[in-house]
Amino acid sequence: MAPWGDAKLFFCILFMTCCMVTLAEIPMDCCLSVANKTIDKPKVADYRRQIKGQGCLIDAMIFVTRGMRKLCVPSDEPWVHELVKHVDFLKKFCKKQNYRLNRCNGLNRE
Repeated sequence: MAPWGDAKLFFCILFMTCCMVTLAEIPMDCCLSVANKTIDKPKVADYRRQIKGQGCLIDAMIFVTRGMRKLCVPSDEPWVHELVKHVDFLKKFCKKQNYRLNRCNGLNRE
């Protein structure tokens, strides 16, 4: 191989290695603890599930309020499942209404 061919291969491998290391170090916004306290339905705008072993230490459901506050709750509680269903219904309803209604204020548009 020509001298420049070796250098190109070296820099290509170096670049790919740096990209992999960078992607592996993406910071996670994890809940460190949960509070088993019910949340009012009108306050919640979105949610996401945190899974233990995927960068975080505990399982949790993270609800995002209309004021962008994040609330960590246990993911296995019945009231949490009901709140998730409510948020899913509200998102679907508001999407059909083009987010024009007051109850759609603060929801993330999909």
